[in-house]
Amino acid sequence: MEHEYDHEEERHNVRGPSKSSRKRESSALQDLGEALMALSAEQLARLELPEELLEAVRIGQGITAHGGLARQRKFIGKLLRGLDPEPIRAGLAALRGESAALVRVQHQCERWRDRMVAEGDAAVNDFVGEHPGAERQKLRQWVREARRERDAGLPPRAARLLFRYLREFLSADAEAPASPAGAEQG
Repeated sequence: MEHEYDHEEERHNVRGPSKSSRKRESSALQDLGEALMALSAEQLARLELPEELLEAVRIGQGITAHGGLARQRKFIGKLLRGLDPEPIRAGLAALRGESAALVRVQHQCERWRDRMVAEGDAAVNDFVGEHPGAERQKLRQWVREARRERDAGLPPRAARLLFRYLREFLSADAEAPASPAGAEQG
């Protein structure tokens, strides 16, 4: 009999997660849902979410009322409880990494464009020295045109073309696998 009592006592001492930890997990899932609602349609499609969750996120993106948004956030959290959230978190992290890389390229392009327009051929030569595949003549032409437009107070058409070229060139450069020579320059 004593043995039965011990077994009964052990069974009653086995507890699940505390109420606080369940609340933290629920809040974390709601935050994940909120992060999903902040994504564009294209980014959501890349995450390959279950249809019911995707629909709930899309509906949440269209809600502006505070109370309705809070309810939708809780509903999305409930849907996420039935799923493994780790692949979704990993997908979000990958999207953020891509976004950070795109922002880095955008800033790099802005710096090069501004420097080329300000300094002229010296900056173009520096860029071509760092990026041998760049078309020096095309860059010089756009820089001259951008300076002329700036001085005449015209819209910056050539500066935009220069920026677009730099973005395409540096984006392709960033996607290429790093070579040992490129690693030494970094």
